[in-house]
Formats: sequence, C-alpha cells, structure tokens
Amino acid sequence: MKPHERQAAHSVEKIGGTSMSNYAAVRDNIILRPRNGNLYQRIFVVSAYSGVTDQLLEDKKNGRPGIYALFAGAPQGRNWREALLDLRYHFQYINAGLFEDPQQLASANAFIGERLLDAEDRLGDLDRLCRHANFERQDHLDTIREMLASLGEAHSAWNMTQLLLGEGLAARFVDLTAWHDRARLDLDERISCAFAGVDLSKELPIVTGYAHSREGLMRTFARGYSEMTFSRIAVITKASEGIIHKEYHLSSADPRLVGEQRTVPIGRTNYDVADQLANLGMEAIHPKAARGLRQQGIPLRVMNSFQPEHPGTLITSDYVSECPRVEIIAGRKSILALECFDQEMMDCVTKYDRVIDDIIEHFKGTVVTKDTNANTITHFLANNIETVERIRSAIGEQYSTCDIQVRRVAVVSAIGSNMDVPGILSHSLTALARSGIEVLAVHQPMRQVDIQFVVDESDYESTVVTLHRILMENSEYRHAVCAA
Repeated sequence: MKPHERQAAHSVEKIGGTSMSNYAAVRDNIILRPRNGNLYQRIFVVSAYSGVTDQLLEDKKNGRPGIYALFAGAPQGRNWREALLDLRYHFQYINAGLFEDPQQLASANAFIGERLLDAEDRLGDLDRLCRHANFERQDHLDTIREMLASLGEAHSAWNMTQLLLGEGLAARFVDLTAWHDRARLDLDERISCAFAGVDLSKELPIVTGYAHSREGLMRTFARGYSEMTFSRIAVITKASEGIIHKEYHLSSADPRLVGEQRTVPIGRTNYDVADQLANLGMEAIHPKAARGLRQQGIPLRVMNSFQPEHPGTLITSDYVSECPRVEIIAGRKSILALECFDQEMMDCVTKYDRVIDDIIEHFKGTVVTKDTNANTITHFLANNIETVERIRSAIGEQYSTCDIQVRRVAVVSAIGSNMDVPGILSHSLTALARSGIEVLAVHQPMRQVDIQFVVDESDYESTVVTLHRILMENSEYRHAVCAA
C-alpha cells in the first residue's frame, strides 16, 4: 500500500516503561494532549512498568536473575517461587500507588493475582514433569519466557484501562497475551482478530505490548517484542503515524555525557539513521519493527513524555538533510575486538571470513562492525567475555595457525542522513589527537551516513564529548538539527 492510499486518520502510540510508571504524566502529557486534536482515533501500546520485566526475566543491565532465569537454573540462594512472591508484593505496591478507591484496588490486585497463580501452577507442573527423565527443562524455556514476559504488559495495560475509565474516557483493554486463548495464531492474525470489533472513533484501545503468536516474538526480538507489536498494529490498522513516547528526547548526543545545555533534540532524520543507532544499542525502534513502518510509508515520531509541547523527532524513509551535517554522536562501550591474524589467510580472506562468521552466528555473537586486510579480520562484538572466549576457542580449533587476540574497546559514531562534508574525517581525527585520544580503527562507508571510531574503552566518554564539540557545537548547521 502506498502512503497516499492510506485512509486512516488514527495514530498508534507506544508508551515506554519509565513513562508508564508515572501515570499522571502519561494522562496529562499524552492521553489528554492528542497531536491530532481528537481524544480518540488513537491506539496505545504499553510496556510493563519500569523494572517489572527485569524481575520477570533477568535484569537487563546487570544480569541479575529474575523468575525466568531462576526457573531455568541460575545458581542463586533463592528459588523461583520466592521471586514470584516478591513480584506479587511489588505488583500490589504499584497498584496501591495508582488506585485510591479500595474496591478498584482490590479489583486490580485480583486481576494480576489470578495470572500470577496461573503462572505459578504452570511453572510448578512443568518443574515436577521435568524431574522425569523423559522431559528436558530446556525444551520448554522459550514458552516459559514468553508466558512470564506477558504478565508485565497485561498488568500495566489493564491498570491503565481502568484508570482512564475512571477519568471518563471510553478506554478498552485489548489483551494480546492469549492468556485464556488456545488458538494458535500468527502475530498478524492475532492483531486482526483483536481489533475486529474496535471502533476507534468511540474507543481508546489500551493494548498489551506483548502479543502471543505461533512463531514466538521473543525468539526473534528478545526484549524488543513490544516494538514489534506496536509496528504490526500500525501496519495492519493502516495508521497515519506511529509515535513512541520515551522519557527523553532523541538528542544530538547523550546529555549525561555532553551536558544538557550542549545537546539539542533531533527534529528530522530517516530510518537509515535509526538503523545505525540500533546497531550501537541505542534503539529508537527495533530495526525489524521499523521495516514494516518503512515499507508502508508510515512516519515514526519519537517524543519525550515529559515535554509534550515539543514535536519530537520525525523519522521518515525519504528525509535527507539538505545541508550536509552530522545529526548525532552515539556510541557503545564494552565492545570486545576479536582480531584474527593468519598469514595463511592471504588470498583466502573470503573463506576465512565465511567460517568465522558462521562460528560467531553459532554462538549468537552480535557484530557491531568489522574490518579486514590481506591477512587479518577483526570483529567488534557486543557480547560478554564468556561468549567471545567460546568464539575464540572455536576459531582456534578451525585454524590452528591463527593468532587470535581479544581487546576491550568502545565504538563511537558520527551519524547523519547526509554527511558528505569535505574534510570531516581528517577534522575529527585531528580533534581526537589533540584531546590525547588514540584511534585504534576508523570506518567511513562510501554512503556517507556514518563514521565509526574505535577507541580504548577508557576513552569512550571523552571521544563522545570531543566529537560532539568539534562536529556539532561549532557547526553552522547546528540549528537545523532541532528543526521539527
């Protein structure tokens, strides 16, 4: 479908977990301040409250095991039942902060309490079953992970629906978790069935960010599953715009590193830039979720939940800056450079590269970038040291003459929709050298959308600050970055 063929006037809007944890801000800044001027003609896809999915699965930042990881066998001093009980208390604590009326609070606790009991029964049954030699716990972990993840979004979506009903809005709880549904549907079928009876002109759907599907969202998208749900809803319902509400702007750099007074929000960019950000772990949206929006010509807007007067960042397929410039400085720490040097590689680089890529894929390695020459291939991996050591060992078994080195580095990128700026590379390298930063590797693709600088991990923060200062703060085009 081409953009001009789209008849719908509604938007599909995703609200992140940190924003969801502040109901008053969501109500006042998002629900009651529609961009289209209509309280309806909007669909809201909500994440779990901040920190809840960490308790359900594992902590995204430090890896501390949640219920899923404990059930899967993580070595901890407590078991999954204790963690489930802690989560019950946490859900009740969240509910108590949202519902003043005792009857409403009781209903909220009963809703999530019933699902927690169901989850405990299912986990208990499987736990007992897997003690039998014919059943392996590992065979069921994907299903368990999805089941547990769904609890967070069901909780937040149900709560928001009830709160908005109390505000006099015709909110409607749209549960895509299939908790009581045995039908094996793919994602698009489940969404289509759920919205078959929804009247967007009179109802405000509040949708679970998790959607149960035959193929399993988490196997492909991991913790980015809610963005895929959001994207497919926008595509299937033929939305005029997708909006993601976050707790921060998509800015020219991380304000915590560069300083809030030095950074500016990005007003316009394209899906290509969004892909480069995702490659560095700074997702405006998951690349596979963006694909559907891009293919259907649906623009994506990223907004700050706490600054509703700001139009945010508009991401489209066709935008290219008229003025060549850098739009954002972004980076990633904790990268492990896996350098494979072998003089036998000469004239066989393609073969070596293919074998090494297969090994990295087998161990689920995440490649941020890589470089090659006549006898060396270096992959820059966003994985923990244990995974990289497994990859290193497997490569060594395949190529006994290969000298394999591992070094901890950081990758910092200058990114823009049009970076055809004469001398930008030499200008950047000179500035970094004057700041005492050694550049270990540099990559500048011919497409002129990014330049990647590989530096020692200890130089990450100073590299971001230096590049932002030299490429953006002194740029005559800086004002264009924040143009809406």
